[in-house]
Amino acid sequence: MLLSWLEGSDVGVGCEMGTAYQRLVRKLTIENLWLYVMSILKKEPLYGYEIGEKIGKNFGFKPGKVTCYMVLYKLKSEGLITTKTIPGNSGGPQRKYYIITPEGEKALEKAKRFLRKLYQEL
Repeated sequence: MLLSWLEGSDVGVGCEMGTAYQRLVRKLTIENLWLYVMSILKKEPLYGYEIGEKIGKNFGFKPGKVTCYMVLYKLKSEGLITTKTIPGNSGGPQRKYYIITPEGEKALEKAKRFLRKLYQEL
């Protein structure tokens, strides 16, 4: 997990809420949630609830449900993802699956290149 090293690490010892380090963590996680959503969707189409769960499992933080859906709405309006409604199994409810588009894959790769370059410069 990406953020598992935060727990038990002395990096944050003595840090008060609102420190530069904690602001950085927030900016690189919650405030850039689209990167994590797109990364998850690149592997497989998922429905909304699964996306938040996979982010928690794979990256070590769990975004709020509403926040996740807001990001999905924005990504869809930008053409970076699309949806497909699939009937539920055994009479269950229909599910809306989110699927990354070719434009979404390009945007994700561009963001990854930017972050790699930034990392190398730092």
